Parts: sequence; C-alpha cells; structure tokens
Amino acid sequence: MKFRQLLLLMLLLPLTATAEDAGLEFEAVGKVIDDFHDAAAHGDKERYFGHLTDDAVYLGTDEWERWPKYPEFNEYVDGRFKDGAGWDYKSVDRTIRLNNRSDVAWFDEVLFSETSGRIRGTGVLSRQSGKWKIEHYAMSFLIFNENWKEVIELTRKTRALKEGQERQ
Repeated sequence: MKFRQLLLLMLLLPLTATAEDAGLEFEAVGKVIDDFHDAAAHGDKERYFGHLTDDAVYLGTDEWERWPKYPEFNEYVDGRFKDGAGWDYKSVDRTIRLNNRSDVAWFDEVLFSETSGRIRGTGVLSRQSGKWKIEHYAMSFLIFNENWKEVIELTRKTRALKEGQERQ
C-alpha cells in the first residue's frame, strides 16, 4: 500500500509544480498588460513601448487602424503622449491562456474608460529573453446585439460619406 501511495505522489508532484509555474506565468502576463495600460494613462512612452516587441502591431477601432510599432504607431503615440497623458483603460475582466511551452500567451479583456465606456482588448504576448512582450494588441467596441442594426446603418452612412468626400 505504501508503494502505491509513493508512486501516486511521485506522479502528482510534477503536475503540482506545473500548475504553480503556470499560475506564476498568468500573474506575470497580467502584470505586463496592466503596466502597459498604466504607462498609456501616464503618457510614459518609454515604458509603454518597452512592453511591445519590435515588430508589434496595434489594431485600433477604425477599420484603417493597423499600426506597426515603427514608424506609424511610434509617431501616433508621440503626438498623443506629448502632454504626459495618453488614454486610460482599466481591465475589469481578463482571461489569459498559455501554450504548452508557456512561452506564448493569448488574452482577452473587457476594459473600462471614462470616455469610451466598456471596450474589448485582445492580444498575444511572447516570452523574449525571459520577459513577456506584447506582439499584437487589438481594441474593439462592445455593441449589444440589440443595437446591431443601428450600428450597421450608421456605419454604412459614414462609409458612403467618406467615399463621397474621397471622390471630390
């Protein structure tokens, strides 16, 4: 009987260590994302960009907003952070997943902003030289299903106006 218990304990110990390691990784990823948002709120470009990989991409809410870190997002952030403030989003709900090697993390979160209300952020991080870095971040507005028809109609009208202005 003692042999069986010892064998079971030996089999379960690696699983416990793996679960603890994963918990630490979830915490580390969450801290990076939180600090990324905090750096934006304080207009701290160096800290903000320090959380991004060199080839990171940020997707904004407008269909044309695909910002590679350099040069486009760099220039945009320069303008937005010049007065020491950027945008202030606080995560109110977040889910993080790790791959089997714990070197890639995916997340989605619901954020709150005084100016925009509740929005969604999603992203991918990878571990580079022992540190978690954001490779991809996308932001989108949350729209109730009951509001889809109005939003679709408003978007069609805005697109038609923009296309009409481009032709002039």
